[in-house]
Amino acid sequence: MQLTDLTDAEVDAIFHALADRTRRDIMARVVQREQSLTELAESYAMSFTAVQKHVVVLERASLVHKRRDGRRQLVRADRERLQRAQALLDEYERLWRHRADQISSILTEPPLEGDAI
Repeated sequence: MQLTDLTDAEVDAIFHALADRTRRDIMARVVQREQSLTELAESYAMSFTAVQKHVVVLERASLVHKRRDGRRQLVRADRERLQRAQALLDEYERLWRHRADQISSILTEPPLEGDAI
């Protein structure tokens, strides 16, 4: 079942990227403003290389983009992709709320005559 115009591979990449706490934090930082990889690495108790690997995962999911500014690598959020990811999550929320409503209505129906309780 396809909920958005994202392919299954794109959806998998987005969920994989956002499944990690550090990557979600990186996203929160670069949504606020573009940051260099060095700035990002200084925010975490891990190596520069580890932070760079997290950014690569976000980049593969097209949630961020990197660009060079001299010797610096700047990371910025792809707001359009984030909006598409949000639309996907909204669709899942609608789907599950609908299913929960259906279950609730079944559970509140009076039993049919002759049904054992």
